[in-house]
Amino acid sequence: MKRGAISLTWVLLLAGMPGQALAQSSATSPLAVWRSLDVEVLVERARALDPETRTRAACALRERRTVPPAGIAALVALLPDDTTVPVTVCQAEGDLDRYGIPRTTSPGREAAHALAEAGAVAFDPLALALEHTSPVARRNAALGLGMLDDARAVPPLIAHLADQDGPVRAQVAWALGAIDDARAVPPLIASLADRDGAVREKVAWSLGALDDARAVEPLSRAISDVEPRVRQQVAWALGAIGDARAVAALASVIGDAQPEVRKQAAWALGAVGDPGGVDALSRALEDTQPDVRKQAAWGQGAIGDARAVPALLRVLQDPQPAVRRQAAWALGAIGDRRATPALTTALHDEDRQVRKHAAWALGQVGGR
Repeated sequence: MKRGAISLTWVLLLAGMPGQALAQSSATSPLAVWRSLDVEVLVERARALDPETRTRAACALRERRTVPPAGIAALVALLPDDTTVPVTVCQAEGDLDRYGIPRTTSPGREAAHALAEAGAVAFDPLALALEHTSPVARRNAALGLGMLDDARAVPPLIAHLADQDGPVRAQVAWALGAIDDARAVPPLIASLADRDGAVREKVAWSLGALDDARAVEPLSRAISDVEPRVRQQVAWALGAIGDARAVAALASVIGDAQPEVRKQAAWALGAVGDPGGVDALSRALEDTQPDVRKQAAWGQGAIGDARAVPALLRVLQDPQPAVRRQAAWALGAIGDRRATPALTTALHDEDRQVRKHAAWALGQVGGR
């Protein structure tokens, strides 16, 4: 990841919002009038009694090309402010559902975004805020440092993996993954044993984002975590790293009680791409949940092992069209001629997309 201030486009992508959405929504933005205000006015409004006014001031400062020292100080002063406000104080209503943006925010969170946008000038204030007496300020400082993406933040962030506040530790763990510095791997591995499930979940995400093989065995042990959300994130991380040593651990949760864990494990086995995952994915093709069966079919196609063909041929008759589509794709990806009769029959499927996938798959099978 490029060093220096994180771009607003990346901020939007973190929220699920494409970068071009900023231009599309600028005309209807609640900040349209605020953009013309002098920095001095925005600094004053950042101290207003009304939390929505404080939040708008932070958002407006975020959009400035440069933020003077008075603006930086005003933003830092907002970091402890955890007052919940509607995100529509800064974002157009129409963007929320369209881009999956959270519906609430706070002055402190928007101040962290603004400080990250300010660039290197904000590094020292954010690093200092990690030592604030307020856990909210420390959490928002960690958010800002992660978005700033400056490797100088790694040592102080590592120190705060031991912060007394769970939400701070979780945000610190996320920030270390966002900065993507290998120095964070050993302390993050140690934090897989954190007492807070939300922290362990973020740690697993970061280890996957760091994509370091040292994390494979610790993550493989962590896949038996008592928290389903942690097991799900661990499965994702193992798939993201893509090391064949993870296959046994991933196979062990193909029968997990939680369908989201099973689905993530099926994806991860396909992402790893090792033939050792074929048997577990064949079991997942018989799952009670269509989403799991669909993901398992994708995983079999991603691995490309002909041993999966018999199970995929059965799934080609699944009651769910989405599963049949994925099975047709997987059979084409594997390219085994045994699939030809079933794919030919699927050309008459009631679902148009199944027919389309079957036609593509027949082209793949016939060309091998």
